[in-house]
Amino acid sequence: MLFGGARALLMHAAHPLVSAGARQTAMYQRDPWARLIRTLSLQNAVTFGTRDEAQQAADRINKLHKIIKGDDEVTGDYYDALAPDLLLWVHACLEVSSVWFFNRTVRRLQPDELEQYHQESMIAAELVLLDRADMPPTYGDLEDYVEGVLNSGDLARTDVSDNVADLIRTGPVPAALKPLWQFISFAAFGTLPAQLHGMYDVEWTQAKQRLLDFNLRFLNEVRPWLPERFRWIGPARWAGDRLSRSS
Repeated sequence: MLFGGARALLMHAAHPLVSAGARQTAMYQRDPWARLIRTLSLQNAVTFGTRDEAQQAADRINKLHKIIKGDDEVTGDYYDALAPDLLLWVHACLEVSSVWFFNRTVRRLQPDELEQYHQESMIAAELVLLDRADMPPTYGDLEDYVEGVLNSGDLARTDVSDNVADLIRTGPVPAALKPLWQFISFAAFGTLPAQLHGMYDVEWTQAKQRLLDFNLRFLNEVRPWLPERFRWIGPARWAGDRLSRSS
């Protein structure tokens, strides 16, 4: 969750119209860690909550998105947080980033599992008002879509992308997370698509790549031996318990 979320956040901020909405709410400047936690909490509710909990969380997100619109001061273009292309970019970045880290720290998903995950992710996307007709129909198509945006020339460095980069690098995370956050930050920047390295001043070397690969392999090998509370986030454990009781 944290690895994929940090990488996705950097990808989100690379889109100037997504950044324009963030600038309007100043969400990355006022108490950024608390806001990030609230965002993750809402995402967890949509993914792991009951139908009512998921809908309530989605309704809160949608209510906020309805007022995020205007003219972008950087590009001059109009932005709307409910625009299908912006909703899709935010959704796609989180999905491909989650898969990227899952494949390397847990196990590699098989093609049919990727498709199942993609289809289930569409349900969550629909809750936040992204029409299924606007989503790539397969996971492979989703990857192609992301690659297309990366090569489109539409992404750009802005004050918001710089603020997000600073948050990921040196964000005010709780003390207990600081040692782990250093590696999360390192991995988030290092695994960014190559098209974004220049935007975020990422100087990636073979030595850094070897260090990243070693640590991801280490996590992959150690994870099965960790206590459950370290292998599964709380909302996932609670959802499993709820489903077990109802079966």
